[in-house]
Amino acid sequence: MLSFILVPLYTSQAVLPNPSDYGQVSVIFSYFVLFNVLLAYGMETAFFRFFNKEEDKQTVISTAAISLVVSTVVFVLIAYMFQNTIAQFISIEVKYIKLVIWILLLDALVIIPFAWLRANERPIRYATIKILNVAINIGLNLFFLLALKNLAEHSDLMAYLYLPNHEISYIFIANLVASAFTLLFFVSFYTKLNYHFNKALWKNMMRYALPVLIAGIAFSINETFDRILLKELLPNDVADTQIGMYSACYKLALFMTLFATAYRLGIEPYFFSHSKAKNPQKNYALILEFFVAFGSIIFLTVVIFADVIKPIVIRSEAYWEAMVIVPIVLLANFCLGIYHNLSVWYKITDRTKFGAYISVFGAFVTLIINIVFIPNYGYRASAVATLVAYASMMLLSYGLGRKYYPIPYDLKKIAFYLIMSSLLSAVSFYYYRSNYYIGFAMLIVFLGSIILLEKNQLKKVLKR
Repeated sequence: MLSFILVPLYTSQAVLPNPSDYGQVSVIFSYFVLFNVLLAYGMETAFFRFFNKEEDKQTVISTAAISLVVSTVVFVLIAYMFQNTIAQFISIEVKYIKLVIWILLLDALVIIPFAWLRANERPIRYATIKILNVAINIGLNLFFLLALKNLAEHSDLMAYLYLPNHEISYIFIANLVASAFTLLFFVSFYTKLNYHFNKALWKNMMRYALPVLIAGIAFSINETFDRILLKELLPNDVADTQIGMYSACYKLALFMTLFATAYRLGIEPYFFSHSKAKNPQKNYALILEFFVAFGSIIFLTVVIFADVIKPIVIRSEAYWEAMVIVPIVLLANFCLGIYHNLSVWYKITDRTKFGAYISVFGAFVTLIINIVFIPNYGYRASAVATLVAYASMMLLSYGLGRKYYPIPYDLKKIAFYLIMSSLLSAVSFYYYRSNYYIGFAMLIVFLGSIILLEKNQLKKVLKR
């Protein structure tokens, strides 16, 4: 959500006037995603599994926390020793590498504390800290990128802080300060930790986490590696510009990503805590049905009103050329959300290796399509690659789930919602774009069909 909120600022003429500038920022954030996965190495998911499985929960908490603290410190030491080599290898300036290292350190140290809040069903504190992080980050971005230059003309202190043409550095400094404040909220977590490290438990957690790590690396390739490949495979004079346009328009998929992420954050602990209940498969099936129904509405709504939303989110017309990818990446992220719901079968049966297999397959699809088609089709190839990868992962997970942990999904309803919303979105965007009378009529008809099909379930919910 933070990256979505900041798009209007970053794409304004006053901050990053050229898409190529935003393209550089997007590439750095792509590496962020990859290294966040590496530093977490699946320990968050392993924590949930063993927190619900083991009787001695304090030992699970301390073992997971100590593991992440030690590995993160080792990473920081190695990264600082080889910062120049890293900067040269990935074509990013050293001054950005230093900031990235510290941000990664701070973010890694709050992984287990946040997981602990989720496992203990403390959503208010979780949400409060997350929202404060966003507020601090946004506030500092506004200060550094908009206010500081004017303040520097009237204050010696502000003049000392202000550095011309350092907008990209200021973006990451704002991120660094926000991450530092977030860690401060968890000082009590670390002071109250019993610091008991159970080696046998840690080995079991690592065995569970390793496939999750592989899946996470594959996911980061699916999610962000296209920006890196665009930079490597396109001519230098157009690469950053295309990445900037693509990344800005891709942000419109955040409506779907936010919905899917919020859903996953709440549902994932539920999957584990109710796995031993009587006939949990019935509830799992209903959860996916509701997810697809709500997701289809969001998908169709964003596509129909994409041209209304774009000037609000993406301020400069220089970025709008890439709007053609919006329906594609929205559908791709919808498929990813369905995949996360389907993944319940391998998580609660301790078959996380299948999650790794599926994600690696998706990453392979992403890499092949991007490498083959980027030279001729640019960012359009990246959008299609994302859709094909996530759709294939969704279908593969469903097929394997039927074998190892059958769940009675209502395939007719799910297929209807998914196919109908896709067809209506395509017709609206590619044939009746900006004709909001037709688009709104499509939305009303689709919404009415969902209410009609789900009326019995809605009555049950309202009775509760």
